[in-house]
Amino acid sequence: MPPVNVDDFRDRARRRLPKIFFDYIDGGAFAEETLRANRNDFGSVRLNQRVLAGTKGEPDLSASYLGVRHPLPFMLGPVGFLGLYSGSGEKQAMLAAHDAGIPFCLSTFSIASLSDLRPAARGPLHFQLYMLTDRSLCDELLAEAARADVGTLFVTVDTAITAVRERDVRNGFRTLTHVTPKLLLNLLRKPAWLWDVARHGMPSVRAFDHRAEFGRGALEQAGNLSSRIDSALSWQDIAWLRQRWPGKLAIKGIMAAEDAIRARDVGADAIVISNHGGRQLDGVASTVSSISPIRDALGNEFCVMMDGGVRRGGDVVKALALGADGVLLGRAYTYALAAAGQQGVADLIAILSREISISLKLMGLSSIAELRADGLRRAIV
Repeated sequence: MPPVNVDDFRDRARRRLPKIFFDYIDGGAFAEETLRANRNDFGSVRLNQRVLAGTKGEPDLSASYLGVRHPLPFMLGPVGFLGLYSGSGEKQAMLAAHDAGIPFCLSTFSIASLSDLRPAARGPLHFQLYMLTDRSLCDELLAEAARADVGTLFVTVDTAITAVRERDVRNGFRTLTHVTPKLLLNLLRKPAWLWDVARHGMPSVRAFDHRAEFGRGALEQAGNLSSRIDSALSWQDIAWLRQRWPGKLAIKGIMAAEDAIRARDVGADAIVISNHGGRQLDGVASTVSSISPIRDALGNEFCVMMDGGVRRGGDVVKALALGADGVLLGRAYTYALAAAGQQGVADLIAILSREISISLKLMGLSSIAELRADGLRRAIV
């Protein structure tokens, strides 16, 4: 039976992937309280059912975010190491997104680089940047983003220190710098996955292949890259970045209204309400519970995106009703990619789109625009 929801894709991904890679995407920080809250708090939001609305045909799912109107109210957000989940994973995810007319955002921690993806792109290509202590490396990444005609630069700001992700500690992810005999044995137990990934060559963080100091192979490069993320990042650094990047700038990792206002005032074009998928500060509020106060602080004109815990089309509807302009998917599409490659991501996008359409119809709404205009009248917290 084909997958009918995100949980089905997750189950298939768990069976197909080596445990070290499944746990990396599936797990969170410390006790994983925020990881669970991101998901569970959607259940505290109730939608307002309306009947006899007389709406005909399928609802219009188009939405405006990041200064552009898109056919769907969600996009594929940045997720590291997609090429470890499926061979040429970044390209497969991007093509599925572009076939649906929505943006794809490439992570700094990616197996493919922007220059790898740009020739195949047929839609919006965005890039997520970690600010590194060596600003010359940042300048290199910005120059590549400019050459690749990146639409929006997402700068992640919630990683002053990497939290303890206990599943990764047990598996040795980020501490291993090469494939050990024990890891090799575990990889060999997943022959279909191993063949799929290996036929594309040894995985590496392609954007840093030319830098010998980062080492060789994805594991060693990722560890060296992590150690170079700027732990003392400040608003002055964001101002520095704003001066150097002429395109749209989104600050990802905002959870407080005060920080949202600072982001707007420093010149950002958008924010992403995000707690890093529950992978950083454990015990922080869920992202869905943070939308309304941040929207109230910013007013209606500034672009507010969110991620975290989205598993259903109804979750997207709830996020929009609470004040988000659009939603970034993360784990949801990674599970689909790991389970069935590009087709899996395409199927997931179709499933979520159908769920959104059904939800709107049963709420008596004919469009996302109508949902956004009514706002909290359409949701009960």
